[in-house]
Amino acid sequence: MVSIPVLRVKLLALALFSTILLNSCSDPASVGLELAPDNNQIGVFYEEFVLDAEMVLVDSLTSSTNPVSRGVLVVGHETDPFFGTTEATTYSRLFIDVSADRPLSEAILDSMFFALDVIAVNGEDLTAPKTYSVHKLIEPILDTVYYTSDKVDFELDPFAKGEVVFDEVKDTIVNLSVKPEFSEELFSYMKRGPEFDNLLSFRRLYPGVAIKATDGDQTTLGLQQGVNTGLMVYYHYPEDTVSTLYRLSTGSSRAFVGIESDRTGTPTEAITQANLSYDVGSKVGMKAGLGMALKIDTSPIDQFLDTLQGINFNQVLFEIGEVDAIPEGQNAMFSYYIYFTDQRNKFIRRDLDNNPLTLQLTGQPQTELDGDDNTILPVRAPAQSIFSETSKKYSVDISSYLNAIFRGELTRTDWLLYGGLVTTASQDDDFKKSLRQFVVNKDKIKIKVIYSKRR
Repeated sequence: MVSIPVLRVKLLALALFSTILLNSCSDPASVGLELAPDNNQIGVFYEEFVLDAEMVLVDSLTSSTNPVSRGVLVVGHETDPFFGTTEATTYSRLFIDVSADRPLSEAILDSMFFALDVIAVNGEDLTAPKTYSVHKLIEPILDTVYYTSDKVDFELDPFAKGEVVFDEVKDTIVNLSVKPEFSEELFSYMKRGPEFDNLLSFRRLYPGVAIKATDGDQTTLGLQQGVNTGLMVYYHYPEDTVSTLYRLSTGSSRAFVGIESDRTGTPTEAITQANLSYDVGSKVGMKAGLGMALKIDTSPIDQFLDTLQGINFNQVLFEIGEVDAIPEGQNAMFSYYIYFTDQRNKFIRRDLDNNPLTLQLTGQPQTELDGDDNTILPVRAPAQSIFSETSKKYSVDISSYLNAIFRGELTRTDWLLYGGLVTTASQDDDFKKSLRQFVVNKDKIKIKVIYSKRR
């Protein structure tokens, strides 16, 4: 039997209900004084209990970007004592606009850069230079689905490389210098070669690129896939003084992010198989990109509800934190969603449309009827738990959910906490777009309840 610490409050009068309820929400520890027990008709009570958590490596995430959309490409290298070393490498084709004017034979090359359209920076010691390199692929990227566990062979010697100091700047264009021999060869093909006559011919010559971070930089970038990430070629003609730009971009190109992880010697070293839950000790955590999620044992909810009758839940919070200290320059994972799961540690999906079932927002229906008047679970309003920079906690209101279980409208399941919103319509969730993380003591994963009852 799980021990449930209890603090109880009885209010002096109904007129004081709202004020004390607000105070108890902001500081539950202040709710502990019994006032005029013989006079009140409504009792308000506060209770909290811990939910056990284990770690789950979800199935390898699909990381292919749609060739006609602009995705977020991740490049980074991070090492920490809990998750070990994690490296994200972007692999992408390059796109040429065959309708654009190519430089003529008399054109003169001015400069060539590989540009990175940086839209997010997450890292340590950002006043120090960070180094990035671009490598030519040896094998092509195929018209298939790629996963974070995939990789494509590339030349070890980069054709472009450069340093950048980000400091406070988190969105910028970074220009990496291209080696002269590569620039001259590429420009000669642009001017005279049939390789630029069509996209297929070009990709036979240049299958694509791998964009890499440097070991030890402790920084991860989010790059905007599109016309501003790719090769920028500036040239002019003998009679001109102004350069013309020709782009070989990642726009309209198939790309994916490959993740490599070495967890040797860390608490997460034992996590080797997908969809198995692991007890890794007194601390647990989540890490985006890598696909580390949390499995929450919700059985204490049943034990708590069995002690109640004739009550109404005023506010129920599911809270994680405070999380462990986050190094300056790093950002915690922004949010997560609560998915219903089973013993296989996979999303439970509804038969109607195969969408995964999530805990729904408080104030929204927790059940609904389909066209045949059968009760089904809705998926339109998933509850999102968002990180607070002030409290260093994740918190989400689950009052409607707990009320639905208490009334017998829902069957309790365990939860899988996952950092992105997954639907059958899109697999482009936020859990693939960074290497953000958090680590927390297991005893800081709690449900906090304020409820009332009449005598």
